[in-house]
Amino acid sequence: MKNIFGMTLEAMQEDFAALRLEKYRARQVAEWLYKKCAKRFSDMTNLPKSLRTELETRYTIDTPLLRARLDAADGRTSKFLLAFSDGAAVEAVLMRQPYGNSICISTQAGCNMGCSFCASTLHGLARDLTAGEMLAEVLFIEEMLRSQGGKVDTMVLMGSGEPLMNYENVVDFLRLLHEEYVLNISYRSITLSTSGIVPAIDRLAEEGMPLTLSISLHAPREELRSELMPINRKYPLSDVVAAGKRYAEKTGRRVTYEYILIRDVNDGEREAQELAELLEGQLASVNLIPINPVKERGFERPSEERTAAFCRALTRRHITATVRREMGADIQAACGQLRNRHMSESEEKQ
Repeated sequence: MKNIFGMTLEAMQEDFAALRLEKYRARQVAEWLYKKCAKRFSDMTNLPKSLRTELETRYTIDTPLLRARLDAADGRTSKFLLAFSDGAAVEAVLMRQPYGNSICISTQAGCNMGCSFCASTLHGLARDLTAGEMLAEVLFIEEMLRSQGGKVDTMVLMGSGEPLMNYENVVDFLRLLHEEYVLNISYRSITLSTSGIVPAIDRLAEEGMPLTLSISLHAPREELRSELMPINRKYPLSDVVAAGKRYAEKTGRRVTYEYILIRDVNDGEREAQELAELLEGQLASVNLIPINPVKERGFERPSEERTAAFCRALTRRHITATVRREMGADIQAACGQLRNRHMSESEEKQ
């Protein structure tokens, strides 16, 4: 049977027309699925019982099951491991910020970018997520927040996977999420994070969606970035930064450059100076992230003093820079850590 979850209103209307159903029925179903988070057709009480029965014979509502949940001791961060019907599992994170509820979702099950500091790549890429599966991550948290009198306010595509390597599904998801019959989330409340897929950055700039683009740099020179991020061999640092500049010029949106600080690797005065020179004159800011250690990787975070010194070195050179406020370190909130733990435990049991 066909999975109806993730279909646009237009696609539902087309399907329902073939079944000789009135057009407004598609909107009713869409609102049940996306606004009321219905899991069964039997819950759609404003539909005739005969129609609910017919829909049950033609469609499934395929949404993920919660496999694991971790809550930070301070109550501000919750991490969820969600499993789809084929067994693929992804992580989603809720961060309760002073300015509202922010969520971080995955765009792929696993990742094949091979970044040397990241847990998401340890088991490789299982598959891309569909637009409906990404939406299901959002609505899982939205439904929970509604029960507490809240809602999803902002979103980052910064979980497992490279969003721009799953381009069509990601764009379809973002357009669906923006629809008034779903959550009507403003594009300006959404940040998309990429390791720097240059052609896709240029393509995204033409989509007419004023997203905030976040580009993972993590090094200010080619050879070091290639060591940390193998994708740099295909899309060199200089090309990535040029694409970021084009995106900012086209959209008028400030680009954020993510920079993970790794002790004695990329956190020195030299790197700060080179990074400032690289970004000079751009509509951009730098988000400094002391690494969340992954035991399989062996990297360590710099001291708070060294982190602060790196930030000051950038601001002295007129680069807007901030240090990301740490959330969820006690629950392994870095990308891929919870998923990897469960995959490793499953392998040990086999």
